[in-house]
Amino acid sequence: MEVKNKVVIVTGAGSGIGKAAAIHFAGHGAKVVISDINFESAKKVADEIATNGGQSLPIKTDVTKFQEVEDLINQTLSNFEKLDVIVNNAGIGPNLLPTHKARLEDWDRVIAVNQTGVFYCMKVALQQFLKQGYGNIVNIASLAGLKASPNNISYSASKFAVVGMTKSAAMEYATKNIRINAVCPGYTESALLDQLINAKPEMDAILKSVIPMKRYGKASEIADAIVWLASDQTKFMTGQTITLDGGTSL
Repeated sequence: MEVKNKVVIVTGAGSGIGKAAAIHFAGHGAKVVISDINFESAKKVADEIATNGGQSLPIKTDVTKFQEVEDLINQTLSNFEKLDVIVNNAGIGPNLLPTHKARLEDWDRVIAVNQTGVFYCMKVALQQFLKQGYGNIVNIASLAGLKASPNNISYSASKFAVVGMTKSAAMEYATKNIRINAVCPGYTESALLDQLINAKPEMDAILKSVIPMKRYGKASEIADAIVWLASDQTKFMTGQTITLDGGTSL
C-alpha cells in the first residue's frame, strides 16, 4: 500500500476497526494520529505502534464537539505540518428497539456521533485540504447504510447519511484533487458486535445465518480496505462505497 510518510488521522482509533486501521497504516509507514474519546485507549494503541517502530500521536477528541475537532486538526498540523488522510471511524452502536419505542436521547446521541461527528470532521479537514491542494477522506459507514436494518432506526439513519455525505462531497471536490470514499462493513468482530450479542445471545446464530460466508468479518480485513482507499493506488476512485460483508448484501 502506498501510504508511506502520509499523515493520517483515524477517529475512534482506540479499539476495533479504528485500532486495526491505525496499526495497519503505521505498519505501511504512515504517521498516524490516534484520535479517540478515551485517551487511555488511544495511548495504548500509540504505544503499540511505537513498540513496533511506527510513528503516532494520541489525541483525545469528542467528535460531537466542533471545537475539539478543530483542535484535532490543528494539533495534527502543529506536529506533522500537513494532513493527507482522515478516516472518520468514530461511532456508536444501535439500540435495537422498534421505531415507536426508540428513546429520544438515544436518537440524539447516535446522530450526534455517527452523523454530525463525521460532518464536523469532513468540514474541518476539507478546509485544510483546500489550502494544501489535495486530500483524502475515508468515511466508515455500514451495511446498515445501504439496506434495511429493522429495530435500528437511529443507527440506520446515521449510516445512510454517511453514505450520502460521502457521495455529495465527492462530487463537490472531485476537481480539487480531494477524494472521498466510504467503507461499509457488515457484521464485524468488534466491541459493538460484542455489545449486541451480550444483550441478546440468540443474535449470534441469527446473524451468522444471514452471512453466506458463515462468519463475522475481522477488523484487520476492514482495515485493509481503508488503507487501500487512502493509498495512491486508488487515485481515480471517489464517491464509492466499498462493502465488506461476507456476501450478506447478496
